[in-house]
Amino acid sequence: MSDISKQAAEQAGQRKGQADNFIVPGARYIELDALRGFAVMGILAMNIVAFALPGNAYMNPDIVGGSAGADLLSWFFGFIFIDGKMRGLFSLLFGASLFLVTSLAEAKGQSPAKTHYSRMFWLGFFGLIHFFFLWFGDILFLYAAIGSIAYLFRNSTAESLIKKAVAIYVGGFVMWAFLMATIFVFQSQAEIPGADILMVEAYQEMLDGMGFTSAAIAKDVALYQSGFVDIANHKLTIMTFQPLYSIFQAGFETLPFMMLGIAMMKNGFFLGKLSHEAYRKWALWMTLIGTILSTALALLAYYSDFEPVLLINITIAWTLPTRMMMTIGYAALLIVLIQQYSHHWLIRRVAAAGRVAFTNYLGTSVIMCAIFYGWGFGLYGEISRSTLWLFVIGMWCVMLLWSQPWLMRNRYGPLEWLWRTLSRGQVQPLAIR
Repeated sequence: MSDISKQAAEQAGQRKGQADNFIVPGARYIELDALRGFAVMGILAMNIVAFALPGNAYMNPDIVGGSAGADLLSWFFGFIFIDGKMRGLFSLLFGASLFLVTSLAEAKGQSPAKTHYSRMFWLGFFGLIHFFFLWFGDILFLYAAIGSIAYLFRNSTAESLIKKAVAIYVGGFVMWAFLMATIFVFQSQAEIPGADILMVEAYQEMLDGMGFTSAAIAKDVALYQSGFVDIANHKLTIMTFQPLYSIFQAGFETLPFMMLGIAMMKNGFFLGKLSHEAYRKWALWMTLIGTILSTALALLAYYSDFEPVLLINITIAWTLPTRMMMTIGYAALLIVLIQQYSHHWLIRRVAAAGRVAFTNYLGTSVIMCAIFYGWGFGLYGEISRSTLWLFVIGMWCVMLLWSQPWLMRNRYGPLEWLWRTLSRGQVQPLAIR
C-alpha cells in the first residue's frame, strides 16, 4: 500500500476525545498482514503435535512421539519458544481486526455492533463445524465467544484497556494456579500408604481422563485411526460441550490478549508508530525474560521425568506469565523485521498468507487431518515428534506458494469471502476486475 493511502487510512476519522485510526476500503497495513501470516504459520508448529499424536503428547514427550535426541530437543524448542505464543499473537491480532472492522463500519455510518456480532455468529458457526467434523483443536468458536465480549471494551482508551487486560490476565493466572494446585493435594492423598481404595481409583481415573495412561493412549489412537463417522460421532456424543468448556479454559487468557490487541491499535504499536528503540527494548526484554523463565519450567518438567501432575500445573498455569511476555516480545520483534524488510519477497509472501489466514487455518486442518486420521492416510500416532517438522515446513510452503497468486486475482481468500458474504447477507465481489 502506498504511503498516501496508508496516511489516508490513518486520518480517515477521529473518535470523540481520542485519536483512533480508521481504515479506508482497499487500505492494508503490511505490519498486521505479515504478523498474521507469521502467526498462522507459527501456530501449526505446535498444533501439528495435536494433529498427529495422541492424548497429552502435546505436553508430555514421554507419552508417544519420542523423548530422546532430536525428539526431546523438538519438545524443548516447542515448549520454550512456540507453545501459547503464536496463539497469543493470533489473539492480539484478532483484537486489532475487531477494532479496525468496527471502526470502518462506524465511519461508513453502519452499526458497528451489528457488523461485529454478525461476523462473530458466523465465525462461531464455522468453529462448530470445524470442531465436530474436522479437528478437536478448534479456536474459532472460542474467538467468536470471547470476541463478543471484547467488543464491549472497544471504546476504552488504550491505557484503560491495558490496565483491565493485565488485571484479568493476572486474575486468570491466580485462579488456574490455585485450581491446578489442588491436584497436588489429590495426588498426595491418593499416594500415601494405606490410602482409601476409592481415592486411589479416582486418582487413576483422573489420569486416564487426562490421557496420561497407556490405556487412554491406546483408546485415543484407535479412535483417530478409525473412520470419519466414528470420529465425528465421538465428538458429537462424548465431547458435545467441549466448545463451551474451552471458553472457561482459555477465556481468561484470550480476552486480555484481544483487549491488548485493541489497545495496540489505539496507541499505534501495531502500526509501527513507536520508535525503533522502543520496539527493540520491548522485543529484547520481554523475549529474554520470558525465554529464561520458560527454559526453567522446561528443565523442571524434564528433571521430574515429566511427572503428570507437575506437568499439568506447569503447562496450564505456571507458563501463563511467560506466554504474555514472549507474545508481546515477538510482536515487537516482528514489527521491526517487517518494517525493515517490507519489500522483501518473503515478507510479501508471509503478508499474503496473513491476508488469507482464515482459509489457511482451516485448510491446514483439512490437509493435516487427511494425512493423520484414519479416513485419510492413517498416520496418527506413527510419526516421531522431530519428523513432524517436515509436515510443518511442507504446509508453510503451501501457504506461501498459493496465497499471493490468489490475491493477485481476488480480493479475499475463499473462506474469507464466504465469511464476508454470510456476515453481510449478500454475495460479495471476489474477483479483481
